[in-house]
Amino acid sequence: MAFEATKREWGELYAFFRLLADGYVYAGTPDAKKNEALRWPVAMVQREEHDGTRQYIIENSEEIHICGENIDKRIPREDFATVASMVLEAVKNTRENEVTSPDGVEEFLDEVAIYDLEAKTDDRTDFYVAFYHKDAPLVGLCVRSRLSPMFPLLDGGRTANFKFEQTGVKFATPTVNKINAHGEEDDVLSRMLMIERLGGNLKFNDAADKVFRSNLHMIDLHFPRVLGEMCRAMQLEGITKVSELTEYIKQLNPLKIKDELITKHHYYEYKMKQFLLALALGMRPAKLFNGTDSAVAGFLMVDGQGEVLCYQKSERQTFADFLYYNTRLEKGPTAKDKYGYLEKENGVYYFKLNLKIGLLKR
Repeated sequence: MAFEATKREWGELYAFFRLLADGYVYAGTPDAKKNEALRWPVAMVQREEHDGTRQYIIENSEEIHICGENIDKRIPREDFATVASMVLEAVKNTRENEVTSPDGVEEFLDEVAIYDLEAKTDDRTDFYVAFYHKDAPLVGLCVRSRLSPMFPLLDGGRTANFKFEQTGVKFATPTVNKINAHGEEDDVLSRMLMIERLGGNLKFNDAADKVFRSNLHMIDLHFPRVLGEMCRAMQLEGITKVSELTEYIKQLNPLKIKDELITKHHYYEYKMKQFLLALALGMRPAKLFNGTDSAVAGFLMVDGQGEVLCYQKSERQTFADFLYYNTRLEKGPTAKDKYGYLEKENGVYYFKLNLKIGLLKR
């Protein structure tokens, strides 16, 4: 009997089956290609279900040994390969986000005791992998698939807003109301340009949320300004890729640091990569960050052809470079995230911009 699931749910399952079928995973390169020189053998994958933990152990070239509280059985590895291919074809050949399960897949899921297409974890991992041998330290991984909509790297909502003080001309209340009513609801740019046209300026103030502000200070005491100026550049200049925005910021140099620090030490690139790694490994805007990594130790990236690539914090520089070249700033809904309008605080008008970072689709 067929059922439907989202492409994201199928993507997680596909990556899981692919690891078990292949028994290895290639490391990814900074430009999201396969690193032919670095391949990690997979010995075991541990996955959480609503009724407990399952371990899928690759004991030999023929079988997967499934162990759990209520299960102890062996399944041919070639079955995992077959189902992975069926899932991949179904996802690639369906235009809608909801994908119907191919014939036989539901029966296979029952046989291997998978009832939740997205694993039930509280630590943001999708599953854990033991490389080389089954008793090796477990590595917590998240799946990101370019065959489906991806979870943002940073989707902080209103806690990821930056405040800009409105200076220059002092606007009367009717003018403020006119500015806030200008354009479509999510047309932030038109309101920014109207403020400028009427003689106003938007001067960077700070991160709006004190926890997020403190988290950013862990990267650099002036890092909120860097990100705020990136948000402004995305709106005004239409630049979205993080690597290109960083180049723009280098020219702008909002921190007024010495040229040697920018060109020789690559200050802005370094700080941005530190931030992206922190996000990938656990930093959240509204949760106090003290520099300790979360349970997430890397990503499994499924590319548009179904190739699974692995990025781990053990290969920190490659992981950082991948994030730097494969992320972009995105626009969240203004009503939900509470930004893009002039708002009065303690007699001063502020205009907020929102930071949302996602992975590139291709």
